[in-house]
Amino acid sequence: MRRPLLRIATALYLLAVAWITLNPAPPDPRLNPVLEWLLETCASIPALAWIDFRVAEFTGNVLMFVPLGVLGMLLLGRWRWWLVLVLGAATTLVIEFVQLFLPARFSDPSDLIANTLGTAVGIGVVALWAGAVARRAGG
Repeated sequence: MRRPLLRIATALYLLAVAWITLNPAPPDPRLNPVLEWLLETCASIPALAWIDFRVAEFTGNVLMFVPLGVLGMLLLGRWRWWLVLVLGAATTLVIEFVQLFLPARFSDPSDLIANTLGTAVGIGVVALWAGAVARRAGG
């Protein structure tokens, strides 16, 4: 029963990512009041003044792909981590390619780095969790 639920969760996640990244009429993130407040707050704190829209966007892209790493590892297994990482990069390449043809979108090479990093973080989360479970079972 676990595999069908994982497949459904993965399909729903990928649909959400497609909607977020390929929506032909995306909302302007700079008009988001929560993001605006966060960036203004960071700008007012000297230690956080380096956090700007570009950093927030990069971080958002990383976070958006963490579930891909987690779901990929759960579906394909711990020993296929490299395949999950390749799938994360390939998914991003497809998204960036399609965005080249969407007038309201633009393709950004830093998205490839951020999304692949997010996938790697998801892989790491599962690896750490599996290691902790193995240590607990063995000890």
